Amino acid sequence: MDYVKFGSTGLEVSRLCLGCMTYGEPDRGNHAWTLTEEASRPLIRQALELGINFLDTANVYSDGTSEEIVGRAIKDFARRDEIVLATKVFSRMRPGPNGAGLSRKAIFAEIDASLRRLGTDYVDLYQIHRWDPETPIEETLEALHDVVRAGKALYVGASSMYAWQFSKALYVARLNGWTPFVSMQNHLNLLNREEEREMLPLCADRGIAVIPWSPLARGRLTRDWNETSERQETDQFGKTLYPQLESDREIVAAVGRIAAARGVPRAQVALAWLAQKPGVTAPIIGASKPHHLTDAVAALSLGLTADEIAALEAPYGPHAVAGFD
Repeated sequence: MDYVKFGSTGLEVSRLCLGCMTYGEPDRGNHAWTLTEEASRPLIRQALELGINFLDTANVYSDGTSEEIVGRAIKDFARRDEIVLATKVFSRMRPGPNGAGLSRKAIFAEIDASLRRLGTDYVDLYQIHRWDPETPIEETLEALHDVVRAGKALYVGASSMYAWQFSKALYVARLNGWTPFVSMQNHLNLLNREEEREMLPLCADRGIAVIPWSPLARGRLTRDWNETSERQETDQFGKTLYPQLESDREIVAAVGRIAAARGVPRAQVALAWLAQKPGVTAPIIGASKPHHLTDAVAALSLGLTADEIAALEAPYGPHAVAGFD
């Protein structure tokens, strides 16, 4: 496993990040396809043994049970100081006032709740899961700064939003001497490249780490166009991300042709494209089976040629913005 600096910070992370939305009690939260703790632990352990030191979860995943499963696995399988642990805040965790969002009250309550579930004194990266239009960004940034000063987080990051919003947040933090965002967790893969227009150039200019989510387009890049999976059938959020565009069908076919010519699974080709993309720090991979992890690691060594990259990118057509809500 190779390790790289996390944007312009001194933090070192593996070239892959293990996304832990897959791990959580299926009867909690909105994802019936998640794995129980018993099924999750071998996969988390395998990821650690493969050298992945970067794990990402969120308070909202499976109603907090993802954080609990990840926290216990880290305690049993690794040294805490060897792990880069990330979680997120924004989504609704309880009904009524202050049960969601990025107010000072919500952030202070949720960081403590996440730390309890994770069984740790601090997280390495604390991220806002989305932009909160109902809370002034100044309030959010100052609260996050105070979380860092209290030693409960080492760095702060952001997730999907418009580039103008992220630019504003970076400017306001700098203007006030508050802890700046050091990373952007955004929606980027062969079927959705809209971030290439503004967000990726902004991150490159400001030295921001880029850690894309859904690198395989919820599995659509790993199989024939007409094939499906249990997760695809039950993932309501995923259904909002990928319209049935003819250009997407052509991209999926191109992935299949290159994978067949190379004698590798399609997942390796799709992930290799993303991992080779300038500015990308560490794609966030999901893993519900052991081969998902071994394929992801193998993708890091699969050097695509310029002609192969051109073939994968040529069919792409503009997409509506998706994944910001």
